[in-house]
Amino acid sequence: MQGAFREHVTAIQELGLEAEPLRDPAGLDSLDAVILPGGESTTMDKLLRKFGLQRPLRDRIAAGMPVMATCAGLILLAERVEDGLPDQESLGLLPVTVRRNAYGRQPDSFEADLDIAGLREPFHGVFIRAPVVEAVDDAVEVLAEHTGRPVAIRSGSILGLTFHPELTRDRRLHRLFLDLVP
Repeated sequence: MQGAFREHVTAIQELGLEAEPLRDPAGLDSLDAVILPGGESTTMDKLLRKFGLQRPLRDRIAAGMPVMATCAGLILLAERVEDGLPDQESLGLLPVTVRRNAYGRQPDSFEADLDIAGLREPFHGVFIRAPVVEAVDDAVEVLAEHTGRPVAIRSGSILGLTFHPELTRDRRLHRLFLDLVP
């Protein structure tokens, strides 16, 4: 609905699968998995509620539908959000605490090579107004860290990234996500 969804669609299609934007609750019925992209988390939250997607999406993910959540998408899934707006809601399905825009404003965005569990070579991460994972519960596997903080995590069928893999030509993280899809 908002954010870098087009780039994710391209990434999935380059891997030989179909992908389409989710626009309404009926569209959720035909999906095997979902990607919650980066963007602006408060706007995404409002759009999910406005279009009646919040509850059906929460229910499908809670039932085990695989999800990749990047940047703002990770904020949408977090159980606890620091520095959110007073009316901001999250889906509350990922047992982590995140802080919005923790690295700073747009000029503070950066790129870094990351050693990610399951990948043989480093992955070049693009961090744009990225959140910081402040705390993870025991059910969360940390796949990568940057400066001592988790930047790639997995909990059950949820893959959470504080950066934007869709903004690179490297499709290994999308492939890793697709391996979660039955």
